[in-house]
Amino acid sequence: MAPIRFLDSAGADEPAATRATFARTIATAQYMEELGFDGFGVGERHHWPFLSSAPPVVLAHVAALTSRIRLFTGVTLLSMLDPVRVAEDYATLDQLSGGRLELIVGKGAGPGGAMFGLAPDEQRPALADNFRLLHELWTKDEVSWPAGRRPRLDGVRTLPRPLRGRPRIWHGSSSSAESVALAAEYGDPVVFSNAGLSSESARPLVEHYRAEWARRGRPADRLFTGAGTPGFLVAKTSQAAIAAYRPAYERLTAMQRGIGARPAFPTAEEFVARSPALVGSPEQVIDKVGRQHEVFGHSLVVVSVDPDGLSEHDHRTSLDLFATEVAPVLRTALPDPPP
Repeated sequence: MAPIRFLDSAGADEPAATRATFARTIATAQYMEELGFDGFGVGERHHWPFLSSAPPVVLAHVAALTSRIRLFTGVTLLSMLDPVRVAEDYATLDQLSGGRLELIVGKGAGPGGAMFGLAPDEQRPALADNFRLLHELWTKDEVSWPAGRRPRLDGVRTLPRPLRGRPRIWHGSSSSAESVALAAEYGDPVVFSNAGLSSESARPLVEHYRAEWARRGRPADRLFTGAGTPGFLVAKTSQAAIAAYRPAYERLTAMQRGIGARPAFPTAEEFVARSPALVGSPEQVIDKVGRQHEVFGHSLVVVSVDPDGLSEHDHRTSLDLFATEVAPVLRTALPDPPP
């Protein structure tokens, strides 16, 4: 799952390209349900080159066209949003989808905070405050809350209520000890972005989460995690995977250079070999997830299904191979999270 990336490289809000991007997103979600994927997610960004400023709207459309697949956000930028609005929007989605919502919350990256009146150093404290209020709104019949970042609340009950009580909330984190400590405080799972130079570099954060979980006396068998990846493509052979993925990687690095960033890996070959990217044959992807599991102990594998310029054939083939040759092995090897 990933923010919906806009197809038009010029960044113009061209209506045909916008419609095509949304249509492709919805079709991908339907196809993933047909293949037996467990979940489909939409991220939230408020700047070019993304078209994912309204995840609950997109996911509500997906919910209407599917019946089983779970609906994730990845991530909901809770630092920038009104928790009352989040509680009601996503409870509505949970009701309409038959209880399929899985919320992933995070501070977010990029320049979106300024649109909502938040300076960069305000975003993390705002995330913690807003999460605590959201939790209250979804677990109590009436909520009173002191004035602070938002006006005070007196005996508020948000409507509708989620279908079966508070939906599962994951905390998305790439580097924040505060975020994983907050997750442990509330007994929530964490999704580690796993998008750095190596999976191993995330080990201190994972260990901090486990330590905080234990310090609060929580059962070890209730701790579970997810891990993402900075790149995804499965092909029959490693050579075919590199050949198919190279144009997408070159497009990504060109965009990074265009905004003044320096790519960590200059070539697709180095990126695939040295980063946490899951690009390769089914056997290679299974092996790499297994090595990442030694760090994260994760039961949720999060992959980007945005084609990012891949051909329709390569995109569909990648999803097919993951569903038929990778996922069955991982479901056996990795433990399921608690219900």
